[in-house]
Amino acid sequence: MPLIRKPAGSSSPPSRDPVSVRTALTSGTDDERWAAARAAPDMPEGVDALGDALATEHSTRVREAIFTSLARICTARSVERVVPYLRSDDASLRTGALDALRAMKTVVGPYLPRLLHDEDADIRLLACELARNLPSEEATRLLCGLLDSERESNVCSGAVEVLAEVGGREALPVLERCADRFRGTAFLEFSIRITVDRIRAQSSPPRE
Repeated sequence: MPLIRKPAGSSSPPSRDPVSVRTALTSGTDDERWAAARAAPDMPEGVDALGDALATEHSTRVREAIFTSLARICTARSVERVVPYLRSDDASLRTGALDALRAMKTVVGPYLPRLLHDEDADIRLLACELARNLPSEEATRLLCGLLDSERESNVCSGAVEVLAEVGGREALPVLERCADRFRGTAFLEFSIRITVDRIRAQSSPPRE
């Protein structure tokens, strides 16, 4: 997540009163909305206050503060309010959502099976990136499940790239099946070959 610096000209800390925070989030100045976004994690129902504000927020700085606070709260509800922005046409919103979800690695795992099999290939590709932060066994299981049914070479490439970093030996037969399915797709065949070699090397017992 990007570091959020206190904006120049800010003075006293914002009121922690929930009504004041919600009001500032929706109708304050840029600095007031920024400060309210930073205060929201400490109030009841802060997730929904932040999620509602994000739906209408146009300031990049305030959006970043909202995403940072949602990641700080780090609950299933936080994930649910962030995930829809992976579909945004606004690149900065997509990036902010992805960064926030990466930061919530302790709670995002249960949402990945659905994202990895989403009808939108771009969502499946972004979900591969989220799997990178999971424990090796879980990431391998999820990405292998994707590879065995995926028909888009770019999505397979994204999954293979992550497996090269975190995959275990159980991925090897899946990678070989994927290579057979995409025989003739040079960039993917090469990526799979490198990944297979890397996994074998990492999991081989040391020589005496």
